[in-house]
Amino acid sequence: MQQQEIHDFLHTYFKANDCEILADGGSHLTVQLTIDMDKELMNRPFYWHYLEKTGGIPNPAVITFITDPDRTPADLKGEMIHFGSPRLHQIIQSTKKLAGYTRLFEDTPPVKGGNHPLFPWLTLNVKISYQCDRKKDTFMSIGLNLISGEIMEGFHNRLMPVKVTPKIPDYSFTLSPLIMPKSGLARLDTYIRTSFEGDDHSWAEEAMRRWQDDLNLLEHFYKDMDEKSDSYFTEKEALKAQYEPNIRISIINGGLFYLSDRALG
Repeated sequence: MQQQEIHDFLHTYFKANDCEILADGGSHLTVQLTIDMDKELMNRPFYWHYLEKTGGIPNPAVITFITDPDRTPADLKGEMIHFGSPRLHQIIQSTKKLAGYTRLFEDTPPVKGGNHPLFPWLTLNVKISYQCDRKKDTFMSIGLNLISGEIMEGFHNRLMPVKVTPKIPDYSFTLSPLIMPKSGLARLDTYIRTSFEGDDHSWAEEAMRRWQDDLNLLEHFYKDMDEKSDSYFTEKEALKAQYEPNIRISIINGGLFYLSDRALG
């Protein structure tokens, strides 16, 4: 499931940045980068500097990402991408820089003699990181209806089939929110935190045990010293930084979407 989320995220990211999807096999994705996205992701400034100086013909890269190697043809060459991979981290950081916040409207077809009311949805795409001496990341996409208060998980996937536009369509009007965006963000934050409270936290307990084992070794090593040296306290703090369990929530991007009451099924 996590790899499928990555695949969907990549597809949306490149489509949103005007890159052509040359192939989408469900387990791999081949993308023709634009000039801007090549500069953003491929780290070849000298190539672009040379072209700009000489007036050469640009040739943005074509890149293939493999999200599920078990279902990908063995002869297909590409870049494996998974949670924790440097490339995925780079793309997430790029998403924050290029599209931290958006406001879009459902592109509703005009109806003779009538207007379309559009409901405001506040959305967040977040990364939840479970960290100790090991790390696990997961994505969560949620939306809050700023009129009814309904919270919907998997909002990103539900929204993908909906045609949207940055300009409100003709014969449509937006409904004023009853929940202000600031209050809505607080509701979503509470919902996200509550969502993992009931999870299996044995990973944290196991990290605490490993932490204690290393602390015992540290104490044994320094037990004959009458006064603990600076190195003892430095190593003790390093163990805390390495093992102490914590869960971090980071916002990738968010937005305000105005949708009809039929848009999300």
